[in-house]
Amino acid sequence: MEPCDTFLESSLKLFRYYKHLGDQTLARLDEEELHRCPDKDSNSAAIIVKHLWGNMRSRWTDFLGSDGEKPWREREAEFEDDIADKAHLMRLWEEGWQCLFDALTPLQPEDLGRIVYIRNQGHTVLEAIQRQLAHYAYHVGQLVYLGKQLKGPEWESLSIPKGGSAAYNQQQMKKGPRRGHFTDEFLKSDE
Repeated sequence: MEPCDTFLESSLKLFRYYKHLGDQTLARLDEEELHRCPDKDSNSAAIIVKHLWGNMRSRWTDFLGSDGEKPWREREAEFEDDIADKAHLMRLWEEGWQCLFDALTPLQPEDLGRIVYIRNQGHTVLEAIQRQLAHYAYHVGQLVYLGKQLKGPEWESLSIPKGGSAAYNQQQMKKGPRRGHFTDEFLKSDE
């Protein structure tokens, strides 16, 4: 497989992995917890999801053909907690990710060098993908941390649990050297 093919495949797997972490976190939070803010300067899980939705729709709609900061985007409104219920929030979550996957999936290696713009700043497609991957990982990390804080001792780890590293490493080493993407193991449960 060519490195460009690997980059696109790996990027899709990473986006799916971060969506999976968000899915798992949101599933564990009830209505009240989704809207709870740790303090006045922080965002609730609902606000983080709303912001991701707005960003994904703006960046990935007509990804190759128009600026990623769409004139119809209302970024400031993304930070208002006005989501009616969890069902509505989950529709936004899914809609944002679907927009991303619809734009990213058909890309070909020859597209990676094309120039796309975000607020009139040119990026190669490769750079734009990396930018968004870092942005979404940042916010999904916030979601997971917030979920862990809200659930306290009820929280179950989404990766290797604290104190479980030695057993996990031993299990992995028994499998011997192999080629694979680290997300394959975590995403199996979604299939």
